[in-house]
Amino acid sequence: MSEVLDKPEVARIYIDARGPRFGAVITTTVLAIALVTQNKWVILAQALVFAIGAIRGPQFTPYGLIFKTLIKPRLTQPGPTEDVRPPKFAQAVGFGFALVGTIAAFAGVELLFTIAVGAALGAAFLNAAFNYCLGCEMYLLLVRLTSK
Repeated sequence: MSEVLDKPEVARIYIDARGPRFGAVITTTVLAIALVTQNKWVILAQALVFAIGAIRGPQFTPYGLIFKTLIKPRLTQPGPTEDVRPPKFAQAVGFGFALVGTIAAFAGVELLFTIAVGAALGAAFLNAAFNYCLGCEMYLLLVRLTSK
């Protein structure tokens, strides 16, 4: 990943790479609850979390703050760091799906709600269970395609 993101003119912000994965575990749970209950307020709350992550960075989301204050101090080893840009992009993609799901829920379009929330849930689960950030990989692919 670093060879794609190494540009000396860009100031980089690095975050503990374990934080977004911890956030993905909570996100997976929240999205599963939203999907099972078809609750529009739960998906709206998750959309707001995604919006914070997309605008400020995942370290500023409620899940990131829980990781920073409660989990990270209890970890014995320093964790690997990663550039914040791919996780921010992943949060933006999650926000897009959550926004579509929220609009569909309030409009009463249950099938679209299920598809949008299910897609976000699938991506969050990949990160939580396998440490594979689909949105991060999309970001890196876009960087590669636009840098040529």
